[in-house]
Amino acid sequence: MQINKTVLQGRRVRLEPLAESHLPGLAAAIEDGRLWDIPVTIVPHPSDLASFLSNADAAFAAQRELAFATIDVQSSRIAGSTRFRCIDATHRRAEIGFTFLGASWQRTHINTEAKYLMLQHAFEVWGFNRVELLTDERNAKSRQAIERIGAKHEGILRSHMVMRDGFVRNSVVYSIIRSEWPEAKAALEAKLHAVGAGA
Repeated sequence: MQINKTVLQGRRVRLEPLAESHLPGLAAAIEDGRLWDIPVTIVPHPSDLASFLSNADAAFAAQRELAFATIDVQSSRIAGSTRFRCIDATHRRAEIGFTFLGASWQRTHINTEAKYLMLQHAFEVWGFNRVELLTDERNAKSRQAIERIGAKHEGILRSHMVMRDGFVRNSVVYSIIRSEWPEAKAALEAKLHAVGAGA
């Protein structure tokens, strides 16, 4: 199968394939909370975004990744970025990762709807069997966010990654598989409906 760049459009979130035009807005989102300074995340410094885009383009050309700018539809502002990683069309699986949001958008509907759009695309368009989500064992916020979307905890990859500060991190592995998607989808839609009803 061919992985194509496509816009994923929701009611309040739009995921646009990452492009050079997104970089100024992405820099502003990263500066909102100085995300590059948080040791349990991997977020580029605003001055490194040209390389960030170049690496994303190279990974897409190899059909391994598909990176997005995360857009808040109401304000038309870029809230952050996310991507499909480790795409394996043969075994019909992928990872959702390299996700970050400016501090103003954290713990809002933005992450929930973005994950909903990506999971829907993976299971219903690509026909994948498995979507993984990994995070630093120390990153409680990220773990809670992943658990809120219905992903199942599978275990811990010990000494899995070397972080920028040299820390050797353990990565927590979560997943959603095809048979779980209908239930996870219904729960996510209920969350998004509740947010809309309260808006």
